[in-house]
Amino acid sequence: MWKTILRRILIMIPQILILSIIVFALGAMMPGDALTGLMDPTIDAAQVAAMRESLGLNKPWHIRYFDWIGNILHGDLGRSWHHRQPVMNIIGQRIMPTVQLSLLTVILSYLLALPLGLLSGRYNNSFFDKAVNLYTFITYAIPSFVLGLFMIWAFGYTLHWFPTTGTVAPGMSPGTLDYALSRLHHIILPAITMALLSTTSTIQYLRTGVIDAKSEDYVRTARAKGVPESVIYRKHIFRNSILPIAAFFGFTITGLLGGSVFTETVFTYPGMGLLFVESINLRDFSVMLAITLLYGLMTLLGSLLSDIIMVFVDPRIRIK
Repeated sequence: MWKTILRRILIMIPQILILSIIVFALGAMMPGDALTGLMDPTIDAAQVAAMRESLGLNKPWHIRYFDWIGNILHGDLGRSWHHRQPVMNIIGQRIMPTVQLSLLTVILSYLLALPLGLLSGRYNNSFFDKAVNLYTFITYAIPSFVLGLFMIWAFGYTLHWFPTTGTVAPGMSPGTLDYALSRLHHIILPAITMALLSTTSTIQYLRTGVIDAKSEDYVRTARAKGVPESVIYRKHIFRNSILPIAAFFGFTITGLLGGSVFTETVFTYPGMGLLFVESINLRDFSVMLAITLLYGLMTLLGSLLSDIIMVFVDPRIRIK
């Protein structure tokens, strides 16, 4: 098992390199550069050209790529043109809000999806099952930014239950209980928005698994022995039906981290997603490339995490 994990990690290295080349080349083909729109139009064009030359922006993209990848190998992700500080510092400031948002989203998502999927499969073709299917169709079809705008209008501006921007109310002192409660209050609405959209696949996988498992021989045998129906669903049907969900658990977490781009933008939530959008608009290539590589690495790690989880959930699977 450990040999396989190490081998998978080593395979990630060329995958990340290929991803970095593609992203860097696409970024280099974008119109303008990091100085576009940031310079005073009254500055002499010769001075601007000299600045571009000193920053290395006039070099061919492949030469700039090797310079950039060489710095990464030395632990330097570059420096943000817009924020005027190292990229590592900026990501360090933004990553925790996104991690907190994603963790709360995962908790809310499974608290909602697991009982809905189990009950929908247990009572399939009932009114409840049809209502759950309608819910999954709607959440599958609706774009995240549309639902986000609706949630802001309904629970932010109309009912005034939740704040609609930021992560904490102004004037709060870090480390206090009021500060923690304010952060939780700010994170609930975007987390609910993401959770509603991320339950679709979990509900459908679990519902299908429960329906299929109800007709298995081991279930009929358990019923013939007089095992209570609640025990059959809890210990037998649910355990076998959850295997597809466990297989995609790693992808679910990394998908939420990457999918937070739209939600954070709509809610102006200062996390990695909003930082990524800002870096594209500002042509802040160092930040954009670092976040893209981070998302790619998390996707690969999510795949590995799913395989490891399956080993513990299903004893028949062994990684050698």
